[in-house]
Amino acid sequence: MTFSLVARCPETGMFGVAISSSSPAVAARCSYARAGVGAVSSQNVTDPTLGPLTLDLMEEGLTAAQAIAEIKATGTFIDYRQVLAVDAQGGTAIHSGPNSLGIWTEARAENVASGGNILANDGVPQAIVEAYLSSTGHIGDRLIAAMRAGLAAGGEAGPVHSAGMKIVDRVSWPVADLRCDWTEDCPIEAIATAWEGYKPQLDAYVQRALDPREAPSYGVPGDE
Repeated sequence: MTFSLVARCPETGMFGVAISSSSPAVAARCSYARAGVGAVSSQNVTDPTLGPLTLDLMEEGLTAAQAIAEIKATGTFIDYRQVLAVDAQGGTAIHSGPNSLGIWTEARAENVASGGNILANDGVPQAIVEAYLSSTGHIGDRLIAAMRAGLAAGGEAGPVHSAGMKIVDRVSWPVADLRCDWTEDCPIEAIATAWEGYKPQLDAYVQRALDPREAPSYGVPGDE
């Protein structure tokens, strides 16, 4: 009941995850990223411990493929799990257990991997990967373009209700962590709208954390 991608921008070294589902608050359970390390989506019958564990393994020096192999060897009820990873060199790997739900499939290339379950058809992840690779600009723009392409290719078998996008870059916290936890409308478009407002302010929010003396004002009444 989910489709997602994990990605790396080779120009900036940023990592991102974007995800959508018919379930509520999917991004709260399934999206993980760590600056300088990689990005992971842990989905299907979700075990939220697998995201941080995969990132820990990659931070210790394992590639995405090696980390996913370790997850497959040691994870609990791994036949029910779907885990996607991208590492700091752009390597990608995916585990899709045989007990993944409905139509499930995966696609990957250098710097990007996509997977899904209970899909409308088995071409959705490939459409997501192709859209990411053919897009340009900020990784946030590319993640949105890829998710829109996945939805246009069929998306989940039923309507999606939640979505999220997380981006990391050089600092220990996500520089963007946008979520729509439930809507009867398109949650991917809700994230896209939030990104349009957030993107111009992203660098300022980071600067305010690092050194507020050099940060711009918020530009709101009372903060002239």
